[in-house]
Amino acid sequence: MDRPDAEPGIDTLAVHAGAEPDAATGAVSPPIVQTSTYAQDGVGRPRGGYEYARTQNPTRERLERAVAALEGGTRGIAFASGSATTAVLAELVAPGEEIVVGDDVYGGTYRFFETVARPRGIDARYVDLAGDPERALAQGLSGRTRLVWFETPTNPLLKIVDIATVSAAAHAATGARGRAPLVVVDNTFASPAGQQPLALGADIVFHSATKYLGGHSDVVGGVAVTSDEEVAARLRFLQNAVGAVPGPFDCWLVLRGIRTLAVRTERHAANAAAVAAFLASRDDVEWVRFPGLASGPHAHPQAALAARQMRLPGGMVSFVPRAGGRRGRSARDRAVAVCESTRLFTLAESLGGVESLIEVPAVMTHASVTGSPLEVPAALIRLSVGIESAADLVADLRAALDDA
Repeated sequence: MDRPDAEPGIDTLAVHAGAEPDAATGAVSPPIVQTSTYAQDGVGRPRGGYEYARTQNPTRERLERAVAALEGGTRGIAFASGSATTAVLAELVAPGEEIVVGDDVYGGTYRFFETVARPRGIDARYVDLAGDPERALAQGLSGRTRLVWFETPTNPLLKIVDIATVSAAAHAATGARGRAPLVVVDNTFASPAGQQPLALGADIVFHSATKYLGGHSDVVGGVAVTSDEEVAARLRFLQNAVGAVPGPFDCWLVLRGIRTLAVRTERHAANAAAVAAFLASRDDVEWVRFPGLASGPHAHPQAALAARQMRLPGGMVSFVPRAGGRRGRSARDRAVAVCESTRLFTLAESLGGVESLIEVPAVMTHASVTGSPLEVPAALIRLSVGIESAADLVADLRAALDDA
């Protein structure tokens, strides 16, 4: 991994980063260091620097190294959940300062900014960064802006934000503390196998490790990555002070998931492309959003940007069925009927696992944005396309749409 003449590809990094054989035994599967504290060699002389498991844990360190390597960063900091990662990143902002946020984000992110951060004096302003980001930031940034925060692809509308353009515009501005705002990218939907925001100019990238990094719907976690040493030191301090750290077994589960990340995401993307093409062929579908859909009436408006910015278009597809169908239902009622009748797509929140999931965001993952400018269409269906047979997934959706 340290050979100066060869830069490992993402496939190699996924298998080997953070997963070096155990130094003591040579175990190829890294051990889980399940402990809460460590014996010290003397008063004030911790062995190898290990004092207490909230502060340091070898299994957690492996995970942090792995995600940092995958993202092309120098420092990874792991947390107990994606939401805990959001909360700690928000601690970079002081009362009286503000966060400029993309106008399509996970409902839990909006909920945190509005019900936790805002009452503490931290303002969040929501702008469309997917249309004309330079104009949006020219109007949206101020001398109080500490962070520019966005997802790409966004959740659940799958907008694509030009990371390089936003980063350049933010870094050319003067924000809070007389410094350029930090650019924070939630890379959960793409995964580091799909894109690397730090290479495009972002300062911090983070993941809900629950999703594609873990990949098996059996663990909850979050990870932030940066190459800014000042930011890394602050996040490391907050990680310890706040204490929202993942347990060793959870870290090990994510590490195990990461080892197949590259091959899984390729299958996710291929299956999502097949599902999107099928949906786009249906007369009873109002619109489809998939970053890899580049032609036809449902072509993604930013497909060219997605192709430039992303290695893979991801495994997420969103669509809205037309009103009508064989039962004459409203679009919303058809959406509910589809979600409740699929057999392979499981009706559930979350995403990024090997199994396919289906949901209605308006009343599930994004219920908290109801009545706000970020409200999502009531009839929107979000698919997390798994790694099953593409033909089987298409057949499942065909039967559900035909019956709805």
